[in-house]
Amino acid sequence: MQRFSSNMAAQRRNFMQSPHQSWTDDLPLCQMCGVGTAPNCVYGSDGKSTQSHPNEDGHLRFRGEDGCFLYGVFNGYDGSRVASFASQCLTAELLLGQLNSSHTDNDVRRILTQAFDVVEKSYFETIDDALAEKAHLSNYLLPHNESQKVQERLKELEQEVSGGATAVVALILNNKLYIANVGTNRVLLCKSSSDGQNQVLQIGRPHSTDNEDELQRLAALGVDSARARQAGQIAGQSSTRRLGDYRAKFNYNEIDLLSVAKTRPIIAEPEIHGSLSLDGVTGFLLLMSEGLINALESAHGPEQANQEIVAMVAAELAQQTSLEAVSQSVVERVKRLHHDVYVSGRQRATYCSRHEDMTLLIRTLNYPLADAALTPTQGGRIYPVSVPYSNSQSTSKTSVTLSLVMPSQSTLTNGTNTASTLEEGTPTPGSQSPTATLQSTNTQTQSSSSSSGDGSLFRQRGSQAAQPDETGRVPPYVDFTQFYRLWGGDHSDSQSTQGGLGPQ
Repeated sequence: MQRFSSNMAAQRRNFMQSPHQSWTDDLPLCQMCGVGTAPNCVYGSDGKSTQSHPNEDGHLRFRGEDGCFLYGVFNGYDGSRVASFASQCLTAELLLGQLNSSHTDNDVRRILTQAFDVVEKSYFETIDDALAEKAHLSNYLLPHNESQKVQERLKELEQEVSGGATAVVALILNNKLYIANVGTNRVLLCKSSSDGQNQVLQIGRPHSTDNEDELQRLAALGVDSARARQAGQIAGQSSTRRLGDYRAKFNYNEIDLLSVAKTRPIIAEPEIHGSLSLDGVTGFLLLMSEGLINALESAHGPEQANQEIVAMVAAELAQQTSLEAVSQSVVERVKRLHHDVYVSGRQRATYCSRHEDMTLLIRTLNYPLADAALTPTQGGRIYPVSVPYSNSQSTSKTSVTLSLVMPSQSTLTNGTNTASTLEEGTPTPGSQSPTATLQSTNTQTQSSSSSSGDGSLFRQRGSQAAQPDETGRVPPYVDFTQFYRLWGGDHSDSQSTQGGLGPQ
């Protein structure tokens, strides 16, 4: 058995190091999800951004046999090696016959845990030789004329073996959802009901120094949990569980905060949640990298981050015709929010000088995409309008996106289509005014609770008048920027001759 395991390990190592092969090449991608990404950036004093390192995030989205679906988001650091390795190896450990519809919940949880263990061990097997060479050179005394070459080689080896990743994986089997989490990424499940209510559930908590359970686990190993909480980071990262990262795993006794630990304190064991039945569920599942979460929370605060991201997804689902476009649009909106807060110079601008790589994976659950751009009642184009609101239970402000419905060229009269006498791009006051219909594309949600779209969100507007900024202007209550941009793009020809819309 030991010999068989060694052979398998050798095959895995050779295969994963091949630049032209992948264990997952022949697996079909899931068409019921979309992925959006954005690279890291650092803002200069002029507001312009530069990328500080290559994108280190990873993801997976595959359809297996027996109604099995696998999704994952990986947040890499100090390189993309671990994230890339984990996305391939986890898929191979879960979708090549290991799972089937006869497995019980306990079976699935066991297989998920074993898969992460295999990924961790297999990754370190791939860097064994480099680690051994690094240890040898570090302890080897050389003549002065050779020391520079040794230092250069040690630097190369350090780049080869350093780095790690956090991971969150979602598995759907027998229409039941299982979540396996290692680290600080996030999963949200949004359920929509027939009466227009939404319920948002955050599945699990991040493994960080803010997690009481994790602090207790570290304390049981002898680590000073109060110091860990105060430090906020362990070995350069906020996560207390992670894949890879040989320094935190093998050299933890050289790290001041961890040096007293009785055994390895930073682990790769996943926290498993589920199963959660998806029978009759309409909604969507969100897997988000830490970079996306942090960017949104830096810009608007953490209190309403989950509700905000769900509002953005719901708004884009009402407008876009593909899940790829939905995911990318939401990521771009978060990126734009983060940038705008930085250049505004306001209170939270100091938190927004940079952001890490961002990844969002959306998996719909019986949730239809909008038809091109038609509303069910008017056949008009849906344009987004961002309206801020304050939640009654929080001082933080966020935005709900409404749909401003523009009438099409033909209107419905007495049950028949008749050509409109209005020329496209020339909205005029009257019964078919572009501002005649406002349809909400989002309902405010609370974790483990729900609320209907009865307008209560907008009753919380402050009683005090808005204060003008340094230019003497009052911030607008309704932001029509995206509306004007989309309207202008659709009607640029007619606007050129008739003036168009927007501030003149």
